Amino acid sequence: MSARGIELHGPWGHVFGPIDLDIDSGGVTVLAAQAGAARTALLMALCGRMRLTRGSLTVLGYANKPTKVFANSAIACLNELDEVRPSVTVQDLVTEQLRWNSPWYKLVPRVDESGVEEMCADVFGEIERPAPHAFVDDLPEIQQLLLRIAVANTRRPPLLVVGRLDKIADDDERSAVLERLVAIGDSQSVITADVNPVPSHCGIRGVVDLHGLLGAGDIGIMTKAR
Repeated sequence: MSARGIELHGPWGHVFGPIDLDIDSGGVTVLAAQAGAARTALLMALCGRMRLTRGSLTVLGYANKPTKVFANSAIACLNELDEVRPSVTVQDLVTEQLRWNSPWYKLVPRVDESGVEEMCADVFGEIERPAPHAFVDDLPEIQQLLLRIAVANTRRPPLLVVGRLDKIADDDERSAVLERLVAIGDSQSVITADVNPVPSHCGIRGVVDLHGLLGAGDIGIMTKAR
């Protein structure tokens, strides 16, 4: 990934930029920056979910082609895109994703415990899987986040973007999620963001320091009022 002079302006003003950055393929790269609308918008832009106002961005070999990047990437744990309703069960969430991924003519039955296990295994590793009939909102935070990553990453695209890592309250759970991302990074390129210092021994590939380049702000700056 290579970005030169990328900027984004929303209906109500400047969101971020200009920014230059380079990210190698494979492994986990952490964008070190404070949480807020600018960081969220940058993560969305890097995986083709938001069009830039200015600058040049090449991702996965596609130069300034966000639709191509969109088709070859996944994004998880950004409430603006994949927030789960409190009344949804694990079973329903997994079933819905499998149906979404399947051809329109194929009947996909409601999954059981083995279906949940199949979707979660690679992402969860040794971490306990959620119970199929549990409501997603009632799960421990680490299970909620890993489930959202597993659901988003079912196609195993070349690029996976994961947000809100620094919103995990428990340091041990945050480290556990980062370890799972490192494991995923063995076969995909993973980009996440964190305002906290990243331990040097955790196996990430690199850190891009964006402190001072990305403000906080409100997500509403990127959207028109209704």
